[in-house]
Amino acid sequence: MVPLVSVVYAFEPVTPRELQFPADAGAHPGHRIEWWYVTGHLETADRRPLGFQVTFFRVRNKDAEANPSRFAPKQLLFAHGALSDPALGRLLPAERAARALEGLAEARMGDTDVRIDDWFLRREDGGYRTRIAGDGFRLELTMRPTQAVMLQGERGFSRKGPGRAHASHYYSEPHLAVSGLVARGGRNVEVSGTAWLDHEWSSELLMGEASGWDWLGLNLADGGALMAFRIRDREGRALWSAATSRSPGGEPVSHDPATIEFIPRRTWTSPRTGTRYPVAMEVRVGATTWTVEPLMDDQELDARASSGVLYWEGAVNARSGSAAAGRGYLEFTGYAGRVPF
Repeated sequence: MVPLVSVVYAFEPVTPRELQFPADAGAHPGHRIEWWYVTGHLETADRRPLGFQVTFFRVRNKDAEANPSRFAPKQLLFAHGALSDPALGRLLPAERAARALEGLAEARMGDTDVRIDDWFLRREDGGYRTRIAGDGFRLELTMRPTQAVMLQGERGFSRKGPGRAHASHYYSEPHLAVSGLVARGGRNVEVSGTAWLDHEWSSELLMGEASGWDWLGLNLADGGALMAFRIRDREGRALWSAATSRSPGGEPVSHDPATIEFIPRRTWTSPRTGTRYPVAMEVRVGATTWTVEPLMDDQELDARASSGVLYWEGAVNARSGSAAAGRGYLEFTGYAGRVPF
């Protein structure tokens, strides 16, 4: 007779449930990995375009949990920031890493409030504030919601494969109205624009065959929104695809994975790492095709010193046919080798 064995999860599992706000806007330290991710397009007073990225990661390190010291690295925090400036022609990146320590580096529960030293992203007064500073630039931005939260997948339960074991809790906030300043060369420049926020947390690694993913978030010109991704194998074939769209004032619609395609139209090779990325894409979701072109080609971010990932994260403009259709961000991982998670 085979005895019954109860399954004990080292990490809290992701199962379908109703997301609750503001509690689910905060940290979920029982899960393996979590990130808050803000990307957007900015304009200066003289209408010069810029792109920006601010991302905070939280990772639960269960191997350190038996250590009673308050300095044990039970929770690890990483942060990436970047400014895309076509006038410069390359990305200005920055990154930080720290073990969680109250008052210095922490991701708080209950609402969005994550920081590493003087870098932070937090929700206050009905909006978000962030501050990051790298070599040669600083971002100080306020972002205010103009639309309801957009739940991804099955009301926030986002599958990452054909089964339900590989999944995350995932929501977005498109069309955030941005204001603030960008500091360059000791000079503060006022900016305004539109951003997209993603918050996602999970406990399962990707499928064993997975090498990386392509992801797109678009603030559409008519007020709608589109998120689409595909997870690729080592040969570049799609293992799983997903997309959620929302028309202005409508409810989110999840699309059949079989109707989603990412079709490379042009590649760019990094002069630093030799990695080739498909920086121009056609993205097809159902009957609609968006042609996506980067604000500039060189938007590679080398974060191997912190999170261990080399990736391309870039501001893009989208067309539908010949008409401008929106602006957003495109992300590629796994083109320089399989991502560590």
